[in-house]
Amino acid sequence: MFTAVWVAIICLAVIVLLLAAASAYFYNVGIKRSTKEFLEADPALVKEEHPWELEEEWLRSQPVETLELTSSDGTALKGYFIPAATTARQTAIVVHGYSSQGREMGAFAKLYHEMGMNVLMPDNRGHGQSGGNYIGFGWPDRRDIMRWIGTVIDRSGPGAEIILHGVSMGGATVLMVSGEELPGQVKCIVSDCAYTSVRDILTHQLKQMYKLPPFPLLPATSLMCKLRAGYSFGEASALKQVARTKLPILFIHGDRDTFVPYAMLHRLVDAAAGDKEVYVVQGASHANAYFVDKKEYERRIRQFIGRYIRLGEGTEEEMIPEPEPRAVLTLWRVKS
Repeated sequence: MFTAVWVAIICLAVIVLLLAAASAYFYNVGIKRSTKEFLEADPALVKEEHPWELEEEWLRSQPVETLELTSSDGTALKGYFIPAATTARQTAIVVHGYSSQGREMGAFAKLYHEMGMNVLMPDNRGHGQSGGNYIGFGWPDRRDIMRWIGTVIDRSGPGAEIILHGVSMGGATVLMVSGEELPGQVKCIVSDCAYTSVRDILTHQLKQMYKLPPFPLLPATSLMCKLRAGYSFGEASALKQVARTKLPILFIHGDRDTFVPYAMLHRLVDAAAGDKEVYVVQGASHANAYFVDKKEYERRIRQFIGRYIRLGEGTEEEMIPEPEPRAVLTLWRVKS
């Protein structure tokens, strides 16, 4: 009897140690700041040829100003501001995806800049030139974006009009921002290929990449993330946040996206409490919707944000109108 008890204790200890080692491995691979080489081998991330050089060349030609701020937890953050060609009070904050950085959002910066807007491209914590030794998957980042919103208002004044546009993890980030108490200067949100929650996307990736079920590895890694990075997978939910917002949201997703499953789009749309519009890009894989049809992508965005801000207007006080009632958008759904 005594021997059996000790055997059980030893077996349990071994299981706990193995689980701790496995969760540490997955934390280091997915959450700790590092080069994510595994993304290069992921078949869900189609390596398509796109004219990025044009956007990079355009970005190099712009008077980019590097901005700095400190997050609420003391993390040093950097962002890149491009002023409009003529003075404007409209600013697009464009938020990058996992393992990317602000300057890689040049295509979207160019899109909004050509609409006559200022553009801010932040480096999320754990990315680019910003500090932080972990990736927030949008959850701690939502508070950082709120600080960037304050920076934009400080620069443009109380008449500022702000839209948030994010792609992939950036799309989830702006949706997570949406559920917070935001200033009235934030007018609408564009979310491209966002996931529903950190728990959902990591469950999907665990199955896709490692053929493993979520239990018990995901809860163990979530606990490690809570201890090391200050957040758990369960609390980091775009679904819960969009259910709290009244901001208008344009949801964009490619119907061939398997990295962030296309089905997540419909769950997000169903949960959103404010005005909402859907743009499904036929044939687009993950984060490639813009490149499949640039003209239509731009037309959809211009049409959507035009309901909530006045494009091409300056900052002079006499040009600041009274807020208009938000339009009610008809939800268009595509069956999955």
